Amino acid sequence: MTYIVTDSCIRCKYMDCVEVCPVDCFYEGENFLVIHPEECIDCGVCQPECPVEAIVPDTEDDADGKWLKLNTDYAKIWPNITVKGTAPADADDYAKVKGKLANLFSPKPGSGQ
Repeated sequence: MTYIVTDSCIRCKYMDCVEVCPVDCFYEGENFLVIHPEECIDCGVCQPECPVEAIVPDTEDDADGKWLKLNTDYAKIWPNITVKGTAPADADDYAKVKGKLANLFSPKPGSGQ
């Protein structure tokens, strides 16, 4: 089992989870974070830190495993992040929006800072 980041993080990217990770397995996109599944040690300390409950065990992924695949693919190309950054100014506006992947997800990398 590993932890993965899901839809709720898109356009929120609060990053409370980043600094508690003991193995630095978070990677930053322009408006989303992912966890590298091969680096995650399944400790779960990041999950309760997420204010929008975007972090779940991969056993709670959609039937087609789309979130595990998305986390795996983007962790390979986005920069690693180890320090909590500033959430987008409009993060609270998107915190309860559902189905953000289709219309709001950006494949661009984040700054990595």
